[in-house]
Amino acid sequence: MVRRLLKGFPPAETRGPYTGIHTNGDKGLIDDGSDRITFVDEKIEFFHFHPTCQAETITSVSSSFTVVPNMITEAEEEMLMKEVEPHLKRLKYEFDHWDDAIHGFREIERSRWSQQVSSILGRIRTTAFPDSCQQLPQTHVLDLAKSGVIKPHVDSVRFCGNIISGLCLLSDAVMRLRHVELKDQVVDVLVKRRSLYIMRDEARYNFTHEILGEEESFFCGEAVERGRRVSVISRNQPTEESPVDSATQS
Repeated sequence: MVRRLLKGFPPAETRGPYTGIHTNGDKGLIDDGSDRITFVDEKIEFFHFHPTCQAETITSVSSSFTVVPNMITEAEEEMLMKEVEPHLKRLKYEFDHWDDAIHGFREIERSRWSQQVSSILGRIRTTAFPDSCQQLPQTHVLDLAKSGVIKPHVDSVRFCGNIISGLCLLSDAVMRLRHVELKDQVVDVLVKRRSLYIMRDEARYNFTHEILGEEESFFCGEAVERGRRVSVISRNQPTEESPVDSATQS
């Protein structure tokens, strides 16, 4: 992993639009005008920290959100879609959700898979969850139409624990994280087709997440074309240590 030491990075108030530090889960601090410094992974750039982001936000998200590019091959993506498509096609896209969090979606949950797909999902779960983690047996498959959006929300602690992973199929997308209390702390994450994102702890509990719609789908000023997007989502069991539910959670 190539890393570089950043010093003297300009404070937030002097940074222009679409400037930021892009990391891939590398822990560290960024210079915010003090003597603090950061190590940033130069290998892959998937995060865009908005100019108002504080050093604590960069540290928090960098250490609790991971993107794994090319988690599966094209052939494996085709295999997964072949297995879920017949079940999804029986459903119509919905444009109202019980908590208004999603528009233009259809979804299924599955716990039984073919041997080949089970092997793929096993690899994903091994990557996302520690051995000691008690995972939910069901895999959630969320099909978002080209015009669909996922609004800002935090997944309810009543239904899942501290780790959420999602495999992105068919289309690139931009996920936006926003701190639940400090609304100017915003991070965009480029989630490319066939990549896996892993959201845990601080990123999972302290930030809302959303998938930007077609008209807003930009990353660092560049348009990211949105098509139909299917997410294969795995979660772990709720734990006694999980924070108390809040009004932002759904």
